[in-house]
Amino acid sequence: MAYCLMLNHYHLVLGTPQGNLSRAAGWLQVTYTVRFNARHRRSGHLFQGRFKAQLVEADEYGRWLVEYVHLNPVRPRRAHTPLPIERAQDLDAFDWSSHRDYAGLRAKPAEWLCLDWLAYWGMDRRAAQTAYRHEINRWFTGEKASPWERLRAGLVLGGDALLARVCAMVEGKQGLDETRWTRTQTTSTLRQRLRDLLAQETDDRVKIWTRVKLGGERPSDIAREYGYRDQSGVGQLLKRLDKTAAKDPNLRSKLDHLKAQLSRVQS
Repeated sequence: MAYCLMLNHYHLVLGTPQGNLSRAAGWLQVTYTVRFNARHRRSGHLFQGRFKAQLVEADEYGRWLVEYVHLNPVRPRRAHTPLPIERAQDLDAFDWSSHRDYAGLRAKPAEWLCLDWLAYWGMDRRAAQTAYRHEINRWFTGEKASPWERLRAGLVLGGDALLARVCAMVEGKQGLDETRWTRTQTTSTLRQRLRDLLAQETDDRVKIWTRVKLGGERPSDIAREYGYRDQSGVGQLLKRLDKTAAKDPNLRSKLDHLKAQLSRVQS
């Protein structure tokens, strides 16, 4: 497994022999929040947003995903921005993830932390830790990209066989998770087609407007991707663009064209 604890959220890479991940994550989040609040005499939510999960084909994507999760503390605010090489030392000093354990920088890992996935970098522990550090350094030179670019149907990070298996298991079932995943698959397909429509668009304002207004993406997610401090910046941009479009026929025509194109995609 691997983990990274941030200020208002966390990332977990877990393997489970049973289909109980949602229940386990719910127990973990509720239990930790209750205990933390009691200890610090506070109340309310501790983490941002609800639990989200994707299925990962470990042998193909496991080590790529572990590295990506560990890099969260030093990743620039704006998505797709290269990692500054000077942040490598900050990553090694960050104590709230399993990076230091994978890199061999911590004297003794926590008893509950399973490091079996180190074998993806080598069968010998020290050799694996050395190989892991080498791969982490490649992220700072721009040699690696986000594994989520390979995410399929908003759910699966894996090959055709895994995707087909998951779709067959989910199809026709009415449970909360199955319903949510089916909706996610539909939404993911729509958003990917929308991104294809925006492939040649150079105006970030139009991209943001389209993805939020037509694609239904959350302003908070867009804010992180484009480097805004929070979602309020995205909200202000949308209002300004609507006002501008009301006076600019060329901009209005472009937005109307995107709406029409999306209507054809949906139909």
